[in-house]
This record gives sequence, C-alpha cells and structure tokens, in this order.
Amino acid sequence: MARAAVRVRRVYDPPEPGADGVRVLVDRLWPRGLAKADAAVDEWPKAVTPSAELRKEYHAGGVSAEEFRERYEAELAQPGPAAELDRLRALAERGPLTLLTAVREPDSSHAAVLADLLAP
Repeated sequence: MARAAVRVRRVYDPPEPGADGVRVLVDRLWPRGLAKADAAVDEWPKAVTPSAELRKEYHAGGVSAEEFRERYEAELAQPGPAAELDRLRALAERGPLTLLTAVREPDSSHAAVLADLLAP
C-alpha cells in the first residue's frame, strides 16, 4: 500500500479537516498563546523532537542546517525515538499525516526532516 501524504504546517494555521488527517505536534513545548482546543492536535510524541541542546544550537546559528539534520537523525535513531518514528510511519501508511510546528519557517525546521523520513 502506498503511503499517504505527509504534510508540514504551522500549528497556528486553522485545521483543514479534509486534508490534515492525523495532526501531530512535533515541538517539545506547547505553542505560546494557543489553546489546546484550537490546535486540534491528535498526537504529541515528544520523543521525536530534537533535544533542547540541539534545538538551541540550531536556532542560535551554532550549527548548519546539514549538521543539524545529521545530529537530529542520529537522535531519532535511538531506541525510544526510533520506535515512535515507526509508529508515525504506520499512521502515515493509513492516511494523511500533518506534522505541526510553531516555527515560522516549517520547511527549514525539524518538522521538514521528520516529513522526509516519513515520506514514501
């Protein structure tokens, strides 16, 4: 069976019920100023978020996008995150999956790395 689309969107954007499928928040912290009811988040697997150290280094400009990706993928290869990633893959195989993040540029964030790893 072919995998359904894996999308990356900002959690602050309104839900798109016909297209979003399962909505998964992939940030370690809950987004500021957003009520949980408004977010319409179905899952919040913190195990697949980058470590606080890596996230801070990347946002401060201390590591390149390439180095961030390599280190993040290494974190995701650890047993706990790898199991959670496998579970998300299974969700993606059943239907649309939307990865949600609060970052301003989701396409250059950890969510995009996750989407690449979950894509067919």
